Amino acid sequence: MDSMKGQGGIQMLLTAEQEARQIISNAKNLKLTRLKQAKEEAEREVKLYHSNMEAAHQKKISETSGSSGSNVKRLDEETAMKIQSLKESASRVSSDVVATLIKHVTTVKA
Repeated sequence: MDSMKGQGGIQMLLTAEQEARQIISNAKNLKLTRLKQAKEEAEREVKLYHSNMEAAHQKKISETSGSSGSNVKRLDEETAMKIQSLKESASRVSSDVVATLIKHVTTVKA
């Protein structure tokens, strides 16, 4: 009779050990599944971040290029206005300058 109890106890231990192995195996599989999901989610986030940063970079480049073109246009307009202003000033004083030069050239100092 004791051997029957011993056999039953051993069988219970073997069954419990088998159940424990199954629980551990399920836990490992669940952990691996979660790790794969986390990795995939992290990769998606990295791709999204990269695409956002690339878009911001391209936008910054286009803004810089566009403003560079407008800066060139603005500088050309300012330069043309300054040249015109200098020409007008020169034409206003040119007769006075010519008169002063002729006066100094024709005057003989003794």
